[in-house]
Amino acid sequence: MSQTISPLLHPDELVKLQHNPDVVLIDARAGANAEENYKKQHLKGARYVNLNQDLATVADDPANGGRHPLPSFKKFTAVLSNLGISPTSHVIVYDDKNGSNAAARFWWMLRAIGHEKIQVLNGGLQAALQIDYPISSGTENFEVTAPYPISEWKLAQATIDEVEIARNSSKSIVIDVRDKNRFDGLTEPLDLIAGHIPGAINIPFSENLDQNGFYKTHEVLAEKYKPFFNNHKPENSIVHCGSGVTACHTLLALDYAGIPIPKLYVGSWSEWSRNDRELFTIDTK
Repeated sequence: MSQTISPLLHPDELVKLQHNPDVVLIDARAGANAEENYKKQHLKGARYVNLNQDLATVADDPANGGRHPLPSFKKFTAVLSNLGISPTSHVIVYDDKNGSNAAARFWWMLRAIGHEKIQVLNGGLQAALQIDYPISSGTENFEVTAPYPISEWKLAQATIDEVEIARNSSKSIVIDVRDKNRFDGLTEPLDLIAGHIPGAINIPFSENLDQNGFYKTHEVLAEKYKPFFNNHKPENSIVHCGSGVTACHTLLALDYAGIPIPKLYVGSWSEWSRNDRELFTIDTK
């Protein structure tokens, strides 16, 4: 899928759009106190979206779909309606982790239902505050919209069985975007087992950012990623992380670099490591 606007928006550009009635600003911070922090302070006009409640259907057993499986179309339709988002909305989303929390995940989900006018705020909340973007507290008043028409996910996803095939294929690459210590099995703060999918390569999502927390330029990202796809078509490639959230950070970086968006393995390591699949751990070195 092609996109007519950049997937990233600089804070200075947000300033110019702040009074545009078509703009819907979304705060996608995640974590235990995210909603409380939103109510204490957020960018003026921003509406809050909850990763666990709105952008996933968290199941009791992560072995079935991982820690953040996608919601049903019915649920996501209701989420978008309750946020006041329609097919004509210009959605701009931010978090406080340079897009690696839920901002990029929300971007991917909207792109995946065919919504074109969706951008992630480059540099996130911190960058907007640094230029004195107006802030607010409490909640925002806005009108809900009619149910958003959703019929299919239009961006490709990979199942656990497809990952099994791809990791053993010379025509595919499986990219793990978690940090190197997690990939190497030295630490695992969220899942039961530390390690990675054998055959996967590690390109930490943090390498998409410069020293100031902004995405690197599309030229730099293209130079970084295009060699990986010289012999592997993006559509045959799979990107994953721990639970299908930060993987979207790299999918956005690839889109920004002009590379077709690969498949997202939503279940990621949280599903793979719970399903009696082959694992690379410290013990298997």
